[in-house]
Amino acid sequence: MAVRVVRPEEYEALAALTVAAYQALLGDNMNSGYATELADVAGRAAVVDVLVATDGDGRLLGGVTYIPGPGPMAWFTGAGDAGMRMLAVDPAAQGRGAGARLVAACVDRAVAAGKRRLLLHTTAPMVVAHRLYERLGFRREPVLDHELEGGLMLLAYVLDLGGSVVGTRPGGGTG
Repeated sequence: MAVRVVRPEEYEALAALTVAAYQALLGDNMNSGYATELADVAGRAAVVDVLVATDGDGRLLGGVTYIPGPGPMAWFTGAGDAGMRMLAVDPAAQGRGAGARLVAACVDRAVAAGKRRLLLHTTAPMVVAHRLYERLGFRREPVLDHELEGGLMLLAYVLDLGGSVVGTRPGGGTG
């Protein structure tokens, strides 16, 4: 399995994978505006890093958007913060470590940039993701929760990037 920056010819496939993964989890709670945002891989890739996990044959297993700091796509303002959004794994590839590898790639980028925290939001139905984040050392940070128009609650998680995290990869693995 490899993690790398998405290629333009993969934008459409990653868009479809991401929308399908979120639709399966959110169902009626996912409005069409959010589906459009999830599908805009090209727009995200123009301003921040969109990463993909691929198998040995180059097939997309999942993707994530890494936000290096305040600026485009950021919902935070701290210079020491980085973020990640839109983590999605193809349901057929779940349980193979793609999600953990994508999170680890975001952690690596944040650590290399000297960030002190990696932030993300998730929703209550995404319990598999919650378990992954907690296993990788993220903690809930309710003060950063955010309610969207329409009532969907975004749950905040934070990974502190000091001490033992530097130089390690969450979930094991080397690359």
